[in-house]
Amino acid sequence: MPFIDVKTSAKLSDIKKQEIETALTESISLIPGKTPHYFMCAVEDGISMMFHGDKEPTAFVEVKIFGKSTRDAYENLTAKICEILNEKAGVSPDFCYVKFEEVANWGFNKRMF
Repeated sequence: MPFIDVKTSAKLSDIKKQEIETALTESISLIPGKTPHYFMCAVEDGISMMFHGDKEPTAFVEVKIFGKSTRDAYENLTAKICEILNEKAGVSPDFCYVKFEEVANWGFNKRMF
């Protein structure tokens, strides 16, 4: 049930978007109990964004999970997300925010988890 939504000012080829999606899928297991099986992600590029008053490649990433996890797990995933976006999109880690949201109610396939 994890969902990672990436919004970035970097302009990405379809291949780079797919590489980011694949790397995020592999990294979700850094959150205990989460696997790629129910994982979903979206990558939206070319968004007008500014950070530090600068137009460098920037990213805002939202991670939503069903249930709860630990600060250590979130820190590990934050580091991995920043690494992926730096390597694949040219977004420096100091131009990347990662927000986590723990969701108590999550529906799928006509029912609730």
